[in-house]
Amino acid sequence: MKELKLSEKELELLNSKNGLYALLKRKNVNIKKALREVRYAERLAKKQEELIKLQNWVIENDKKLVVIFEGRDAAGKGGAIRRLTERINPRFFRIVALNKPSDDEQKQWFFQRYIGQLPNPGEMVFFDRSWYNRAVVEPVNGFCTEQEYEVFMSQVNDFEKMLIQSNTYLIKFYFSISKKEQARRFRDIKNSPLKRWKMTPVDERAQELWDSYTKYKEKMFEITDTELSPWIIIDANRKTTARLKAIQHILDEIPYK
Repeated sequence: MKELKLSEKELELLNSKNGLYALLKRKNVNIKKALREVRYAERLAKKQEELIKLQNWVIENDKKLVVIFEGRDAAGKGGAIRRLTERINPRFFRIVALNKPSDDEQKQWFFQRYIGQLPNPGEMVFFDRSWYNRAVVEPVNGFCTEQEYEVFMSQVNDFEKMLIQSNTYLIKFYFSISKKEQARRFRDIKNSPLKRWKMTPVDERAQELWDSYTKYKEKMFEITDTELSPWIIIDANRKTTARLKAIQHILDEIPYK
């Protein structure tokens, strides 16, 4: 068996509280994997410190921030939002994951129920899926008519323009995963008693409708990836890397310093 040589820094990491946990939480000790996990935890903690500073700037200056997380089912949107928000002040942010619209909401202007979720001055709002449901999920699954889809696509850029011109920062993430990785994550969810609740009828058909999702996704990018409101595409096949990239983009985009 080849001897694994560790530097002083690596030994220090493994002897830390996080390092010992990463080493001992599995039956089979995997030093390389434990080191990756500890390094990720360190990098995440540093970025979370900066997010606290960013939030303080938002609060003190009455700024408004909207961050949209879109992507295929099981792309890791919810996990990324949790890492983004786990250290900041819960009184000054909201996570929005809207359910199926009510009968009254279905008769309203489509954007109306989202307007009620937008941030107040000094607040940040994170959308775990957003109005872009109508750009991809709804037409793929037959939840809207072709006319409703076309009306949405003709209005969304103007809606976002008004939002941005009303002194709101808007960041749009698309978490991109491969078909193979989505299938693997679905198997993991189904095999976990703690995760099975996540599977929905829409999720069950996601692999079957992969190509249709791709078609509508590409049309969404073509029409709504604008200079004023661009899409930030994150390779999300590795969850840890995707989370760090998303946080770093927010830190780079918002002039909190």
